[in-house]
Formats: sequence, C-alpha cells, structure tokens
Amino acid sequence: MTSLTGPAPLTLPDADTTQEWVEARTREGLDEARRLVESLRTAPPADTLAALRQWDEVTLQLSNVGAVAGLLSQVHPLLAVRTCSEQAEIEVDRLVTELRQDRGLYDVFAALDPTGLDAPAARLLQKTLDDFRRAGVDREEATRDRLTVINERLTELNQEFSRNIRDDVRTVRVTPDRLAGLPEDWLAAHPAGDDGLVAVTTDYPDAVPVRMFAHDAGVRRELTVAFLDRGWPQNNDLLHEMFALRHELAGLVGFDDWAEYDADVKMIKRGSAIPEFIDRIADAAAEPARRDLDVLLERYRRDVPEAMAIDSADASYYEELVRKEQLQVDAQLVRTYFDFAKVRAGLLEVTGRLFGVRYETVPDATVWAPDVTAYDVLPADGGDRIGRIYLDLHPREGKYKHAAQFTLADGVDGRQLSEGVLVCNFARGLMEHDHVVTLFHEFGHLVHHVLGGRAEWTRFSGVATEWDFVEAPSQMLEEWAWDPEILRSFATNADGEPIPAELVDRMRAADDFGKGVRARTQMFYAAMSYWFHVERPADLTTRMREIQAAYAPFPWIEGTHLFASFGHLGGYSSAYYTYMWSLVIAKDLFSAFDPDHLFDPEVAGRYRDRVLAPGGSKDAADLVEDFLGRPYTFDAYAAWLAR
Repeated sequence: MTSLTGPAPLTLPDADTTQEWVEARTREGLDEARRLVESLRTAPPADTLAALRQWDEVTLQLSNVGAVAGLLSQVHPLLAVRTCSEQAEIEVDRLVTELRQDRGLYDVFAALDPTGLDAPAARLLQKTLDDFRRAGVDREEATRDRLTVINERLTELNQEFSRNIRDDVRTVRVTPDRLAGLPEDWLAAHPAGDDGLVAVTTDYPDAVPVRMFAHDAGVRRELTVAFLDRGWPQNNDLLHEMFALRHELAGLVGFDDWAEYDADVKMIKRGSAIPEFIDRIADAAAEPARRDLDVLLERYRRDVPEAMAIDSADASYYEELVRKEQLQVDAQLVRTYFDFAKVRAGLLEVTGRLFGVRYETVPDATVWAPDVTAYDVLPADGGDRIGRIYLDLHPREGKYKHAAQFTLADGVDGRQLSEGVLVCNFARGLMEHDHVVTLFHEFGHLVHHVLGGRAEWTRFSGVATEWDFVEAPSQMLEEWAWDPEILRSFATNADGEPIPAELVDRMRAADDFGKGVRARTQMFYAAMSYWFHVERPADLTTRMREIQAAYAPFPWIEGTHLFASFGHLGGYSSAYYTYMWSLVIAKDLFSAFDPDHLFDPEVAGRYRDRVLAPGGSKDAADLVEDFLGRPYTFDAYAAWLAR
C-alpha cells in the first residue's frame, strides 16, 4: 500500500467549485508570495542560505498558482474555468515581471556572499541574479515599465494564439463511400448523419487515419487543407505582434534579437548558432531524404503518371503504401495489436520496471473529466510515495489538441509531492504504432518530472534543465516502444496472440524509411521558428513558402498557412531546433544501453540517478557526461541517420 508519511498530494475540487477554488488559490498564493518578498526586501536574513530558502518559498508559491492555472486553462471542460485559469496565468506572469524588475530586491541578492554554499545553492544564487538582469532590473524606470507592458501582452498573445488553435476544429463532410480504405473500427465509430454524410474533424484521431488510409485523394486533400489552415486568419496578426514584441523586449535588455536572448539560457548559447545547427542536420539528411523521396515518387507515379512531385496531402498515404507493398508492413494489421487499454497497461509495466517504480491507481482521486485516471508513484522496493500522475489521454471539446506533459505541482524534498499530468488525444480503441511511440515519448516527460521531483530547490525540480535538452530523455524512451520482446509483453490482437517479432523487425525497417524526410521536415519547422523571429517578415505566408522550398521535402499546398496552427511558435518561440538538438543527445544516451538487455538495472539505475533525478541542479551537458562518462557527440545520431 501507499506510504502516507511523506507530503500529501494536492486535493483538487469538484467541477462545481473549481472556478472559485482557482480564484482563491490564485489570490492566496500571490498574497503569500508578496508577503514573503516584502519581508525579504525590508528585513533580509543575514545568512545567505536563509535568504535563498525564503526566495525559494516565493518561487514555490508562484509555481503552485501557475502550474494549476496552466493545466486547467488547457484541459478543463468548463469555459469559465479555462478563462479564469488564463487570468491567473496573467497575474502570475505580471508578478514575476514585477519582482524581477525590483531593484531593491535585486540589491538584496547581489549583496549575498556565496562563500560556503554548496554547488546547487550557488547555482540557484547565480541563476536568480541572471533572471533579474534578463528582466531589465538595471534599466531605467521607463524601460522597466515598457518591459512590464510587453511581458503582460506576450502572455495574452500566447494564450490567444493557443486558444485559437485549440478551438478551431474544422470538419469535412463526405459520403461514406469516399472513406474506403479506413479501418473497420474507425468506420464503425463514424456513422453517417441524418444528411447521409460522415463528419471528419481535424482532431488527430480523425485526421491521422484519414490521411494515412483513405483511398480517395480528394478526401485526403480536403482534410489536409483544413488541417493546415487551423488558426488562420486570426493568428496571423497575433504572430506579427508577438514577434515584434519579443524583438523589442530583447533589445531593451541588451540583445540583438529575440533568438540571441532566448538562446542565452540554453545549451546552444548563441542564437546565431541555431541556423548553423539547422543546416548541419539538413545537409546530413539530404541524401537519405532524396533516396526516400525517389521511392515515394516512383510509387506515386504508378497512380499519377504525370506527377513531378508529391505533397503532404498524399505523402502519408503513399508512405503507407510503400511500407505495405515493399517493406511488408501493413499499418492496419499492425494497429490490431495495439488496443489502447493494453498499451496503457504495458507502458506502466515497462516504465515501472525500467525506473524501479510501481503505479497504484487512485480510484477516489478528484479529476477534471471522467476519463482522467490518477496513479500514485512509489518505489518498487517499498517506501514513501514519490509522486502522483494523471493520464488525460482522449480528445474532448475545449481540450488541448496536441500531446504534452503539464506540471500540476513541482516536487520539493520533504515539502511538496511531485505531480504531473499527461495530456494527449488518442483514440479509445486501436492505436497506430506511431501513437504508441508518442505515448512513450510524452510519458518520458512525466517520469522525468516525477523522478526529478525530490529536489532541494523548487527552481531545479523536475524537467528544469535547459530547454534544448528536455526532449532528449523522452526521445530516448521511444526506443522501448520498438523492442520486439517488450512489445510482445502487451501488444496482442483480439485472439490474444502477441505481435510477431519478425513483424516488429519489419516495422523498424519501415520506420527507417522516411527518416531523412522527417529530419528535413523538422528543419523546415526549426528554420521557420528561427527566421520568423529574427527577420519578422511582413508576409508570413510568403516567407514560410521560401523556407519550405529551402528545407522541406514536400512543396507548399496553395492557399494553406501552416504557421497559423504551429503552436510551438508560442512556447518554443525561436527555438524549435531543440527537438533535433535533443534527438542528437538522445541517440548518444541510448548508445550506453545494450539493445539485448534494455532493462539492465545497472545502466537503467545510473541513467535514472544521474540524468533524471537531478532535475535542473546541473547543466545538461554535465548530466549527460556523468552518465556516459564522456561529453556527448554527434556520432550516434549521424550513424543512425546514415544507415
């Protein structure tokens, strides 16, 4: 049973009282933060460590308000709750900006003597001073006032940008015969309406299968165009304003542009290094992408003889045909082995064994929607509960449309339990294997949050490393969703037969087909996120088309505006390169594991203790070196891409 000697998890309210609870939690948390700050400003402790602990309590109060608000603004079924949570996020950001621009508060920290501090405490002091300077604490009052206005408006823009994407669910209505090729379970779940038409939405459980399997090219194209145009035109003006304000903010605190400002706290360090990295990956992927595109185009021309190119409206369908016809992998057969309930159970079994934990269902936990499940996380060999996780894995109206891990509570050793939420949009029945891989990936963030949630300092809790490293542990965990023996432990068909190992081997070979294409696509996205921020082009569509022509494997589809629904322009801003940067590191991390012994307790334990558990208490490069015994290199990624 769960040990209750440690910190208790957060008690969430029922639906009827959530709005009042969020408002009260926001008010009380911010009031307590202000009280602590006032005491720190007017009567600071003489002892450096005591001052840092008081500041860490401020950080914890702000985190507690912001984390809950950030989650509920994206997942709660009630619009009123989402709206008040968005307002709470604005209030937290406003106070954070105010504190970081408080010269008197900065002087308190600048006067602290770091002598005698251990490494994490000294790191916290330096990071805190850096935060003040990056916020413009040393600028004149008018500049600080302008920075306050900019930060508040950027929060509003990010919220509106995300909301427009989330709420813009488009629908294509077609006759049932035009959906030939779709799996039987998908067709059964999509009966025709009174008008004789089937409604197909741009949500992932609809859009992905239709683009992969529908024989009707017109249906695939109509849905692809609708998918690519989500958020248009309403997000166009928002993005122009967002890019302009970010650029102004960077200039006001002494940086040439937003990319330089943003990169300053990442592993890459320099904004100008981002296009260098993008081009390095694009060049390495050029030959593999050309090879795959030749195969794809040859197959496409058997149906469309006059075609000179293939675009994204047809790419997924023909990629599946190549995998089925040439690589002997039928995605519709593969998905019969991946029942959602079995996959979820398998995920918990695999990660529990790998990381030395177990998951206990919490049937009486209060949740925000009926299909959300809660689990306590405990050491496999006994001991205190180390975290609580929530799985919110199916789509519903008003919910975040992609896949991500959200913090509910930052874990602090002896003070607060680490709690995280996995938010995805998977089908309730059979899953494509790609979605299984995505589930493992996103769960990697969740387990990182929990295992890194016993930090001494709130600032370093959980996934608190440099932002261009945070994807690496999740990308590495994807490997466990590809191992034949691991998959056979939970991937069984309706007759209970496990997925054949030789089929998994073919799936892996089929997944290698297209990796150059995928790498070039990612570099298109990364280049767009970078150049949009550095150049701030007057016509985003035209500039996107130019970047797409330079990097992407597939041409622009006339009339579409992908950038309007590219949500990473909000959170990742100019730094979408981080996905590929992290993948380079992930391939190197995985090189330490023996593919024939993926549960080796020595390697897995070392990885857990040296990469995940420290959270952000060290630089990411040092975490990786502690695990590998050497600095990370490009070699493993280059070898994988070339094979």
